[in-house]
Amino acid sequence: MKRRETTPTHVGNITIGGGAPIRVQSMTTTNTNDTEASVAQAKRIIAAGGELVRLTTQGRREAENMANISAALKAEGIMTPLVADVHFNANVADVAALYCEKVRVNPGNYVDPARTFKKLEYTDEEYAEELKKIEQRFVPFLNICKEHKTAVRIGVNHGSLSDRIMSRYGDTPEGIVESCLEFLRICKREQFNDVVLSIKASNTVVMVTSVRLLVKAMEKEDMHYPLHLGVTEAGEGEDGRIKSAVGIGALLTEGIGDTIRVSLSEEPEAEIPVAKKLVSFIDECAAKRESARIENDTLILEFDEDNTEDLQLKAAMSAGALLIDGKAKELTIYNKGEEQKELADSILQAARVKFTKTEYISCPGCGRTLYDLRGTIAKIKEAIGEAAKHDKRFNTLKIGIMGCIVNGPGEMADADFGYVGAGPNKISLYKGKECVEKAIPEAEAVGKLLALIKENLS
Repeated sequence: MKRRETTPTHVGNITIGGGAPIRVQSMTTTNTNDTEASVAQAKRIIAAGGELVRLTTQGRREAENMANISAALKAEGIMTPLVADVHFNANVADVAALYCEKVRVNPGNYVDPARTFKKLEYTDEEYAEELKKIEQRFVPFLNICKEHKTAVRIGVNHGSLSDRIMSRYGDTPEGIVESCLEFLRICKREQFNDVVLSIKASNTVVMVTSVRLLVKAMEKEDMHYPLHLGVTEAGEGEDGRIKSAVGIGALLTEGIGDTIRVSLSEEPEAEIPVAKKLVSFIDECAAKRESARIENDTLILEFDEDNTEDLQLKAAMSAGALLIDGKAKELTIYNKGEEQKELADSILQAARVKFTKTEYISCPGCGRTLYDLRGTIAKIKEAIGEAAKHDKRFNTLKIGIMGCIVNGPGEMADADFGYVGAGPNKISLYKGKECVEKAIPEAEAVGKLLALIKENLS
């Protein structure tokens, strides 16, 4: 599979794009102020094959402690680039750029305040003034990055588009792309080239459509920056792997993507082997997609796999683009001659074609998560599964389970109900995008979520 040609971005001792291998990465879930725990988890990610490690830096203290984490790793001869993840506070990005090989900023909240979901109106003059504010704040940051040879990831999340972008473009792929381009044009004017772009969503159709649109928009403006791919809040287990493979795989098999992360609600190091498999399967799945058989709107795929995970990933990668693009409305999968109905249904659901079971939109967690995310996911799934035995309407629900508010309410725009971390062992519950109860003690929150759902189903 011929990959899209990109200019190289230098991140510490590795190159992204420019013909370099596709890089795989993950993100720690530790408190970034805890040097020992963060170093230990980073080492596990690296040992699994991670080529970059991202850590959340929600405040100046966390950004400054990246220096200690970096020093501890380098003292052991580990030169893997570290990436600081910044939201809501542009000043933190300035600090992180001093100590990290790359800093991720989110256009939706770098200068703009947190998304309020209010309908706001901007005149052309007011909109232009907002863009000036971005430039005035972003250029000094780029100058710091130039001085310290720090790369930048412009990382747009569907769940945290600014109210300003929403007012002009709505909740659309065009708005997602424009949010990215506003920052990218500044980089180009400032001749800052060590840039990686990402557009992520929990909805695979939105993610794939938006990335394709960004590629076309960049070509039109003579930009060739490398791309990072990922499906946010993919979940865990089989569903998380399939959803990631559908979205990431659809693009990889088209030659798009220079670095990837599979976001699973599991230990970070568990993401790496899955990501490495996606990369290794590109040519095989691209060939299978091009030779696919479609009969009466049904895509038929045949495999001969002994490993269950390999089958899941290859089937999802091969089918993803065809289903997302509407080339087929049904899917039949055979492995060693045996039909795989449940796998086919899971892939159809991941591609947003047909829903047959409860969908969980759950994030992988990070240092911002202040409650037991994985334990909670298990409890919610158990409670919903039990309820679904008596009321099949539970099988039609989409439920968001989020560690914090960075993407929570936004990524749950597609969900019926949401469970979002609001502070240390505190939870807020959502119905759609509306917060209906705040700061519930964690011990009570799953029961209250179930009660909220039952109340609204009655």
